[in-house]
Amino acid sequence: MNINRTSERRLYQQVADQIRGLIQKGHFEVGSRLPAERDLAQQLGVSRPSLREALIALEIDGTVEIRMGSGIYVAAAVERRTLSQAATGESAVELMEARATVEAAVIGLAGARFTPATLRGLRMTLEAMRADIEEGRKPLGHDRQFHLAIAAQSGNSVIVRLVGELFDERHSPISSQFRARFDTPATWRHALAEHEAILAALEARDVPLAQMRMHAHLEESKRRWIESEPR
Repeated sequence: MNINRTSERRLYQQVADQIRGLIQKGHFEVGSRLPAERDLAQQLGVSRPSLREALIALEIDGTVEIRMGSGIYVAAAVERRTLSQAATGESAVELMEARATVEAAVIGLAGARFTPATLRGLRMTLEAMRADIEEGRKPLGHDRQFHLAIAAQSGNSVIVRLVGELFDERHSPISSQFRARFDTPATWRHALAEHEAILAALEARDVPLAQMRMHAHLEESKRRWIESEPR
């Protein structure tokens, strides 16, 4: 079963269409459990990241139900709703890949511009992020502030806007559903440690190391979404 990659529909939407078609043809009956992700990805000939995004999209439109610790089940047709192609948002995986490329490059532009005051501001942002995590809140606002403060040091308003827009795509339906399924206090603690490592490199004036750590942080964020078990 090959996916037509030349279609204008995003790859995960094409995979979702294929699974939806199998359900409509009776390959998977209402109430039945879908095969495990690894087996289903192999059956469809797609990567697990694309399959996981497709399953999240199908959960959003009511085609499947993801039950923690049990599996993924075909929902009753009455629960389903039709979504436009753009309704679910950009691929969460591709967004994290784009952010890793863009934000690592941004540090290269901004590296020489960091002042002691700017670095203190970043430190305060991370302390606020830490407090949020310890008090059981998701520190999304401080996470955004950290990344945009670094971008701002490039002195390029277009870059700042681009970084902000890529970050804010986290509020799209598919990215929001990923957060609901896979963000935990533990994943946020990992993210905070990665932010700390980026800041330490900036404080040491080691721009290449800061670039490497930024890229690694966003790649790790992608991996946590793709490889973690849903909760």
